[in-house]
Formats: sequence, C-alpha cells, structure tokens
Amino acid sequence: MDQLDVSGSFDVHEYRHGLKLLKDDRGTMTLSNREGFACPACGNEFETLFISEKRTNTFGNPGSPFCLVRTDDQLLVLTH
Repeated sequence: MDQLDVSGSFDVHEYRHGLKLLKDDRGTMTLSNREGFACPACGNEFETLFISEKRTNTFGNPGSPFCLVRTDDQLLVLTH
C-alpha cells in the first residue's frame, strides 16, 4: 500500500490515478481513495481526503476517525 508523500507540499496530481474527485471549490478539494493509499499520519488506509489552502475551515461530524496533516501550504484531513 503506497503512502501519500506530504514532504514539503502535497501534489494531488501525482496520485490522480487512485483518487476520485468528489468536490472542488475555491481553495478546497474533496477526493475518495479508490486505490487504497495509506494515510501519511497513521499509515492505515483512508476513505476520503479533504485538501484546503484556506486559512480557516469548519467541519461537521465526519462520523469516523480522522487524521490531520499539515504541509507547507495545505491542510489535509483524512477520514477513515
């Protein structure tokens, strides 16, 4: 199982083959994990990846465990 590389910044285009775009708004993106990539925080497979370049974000109840990863210019939220 490949793990997402988040050293420096995260480039979603490197993983496009295994991620399905669910939503793309100004400054945020939500993708599903079709390929079974591993979470860069805990090493387990994740279900959904939320990427934000915004300074602030508000989240509802994801209904499952989640991990946070901070890159140089993004916040990644991975739900399991």
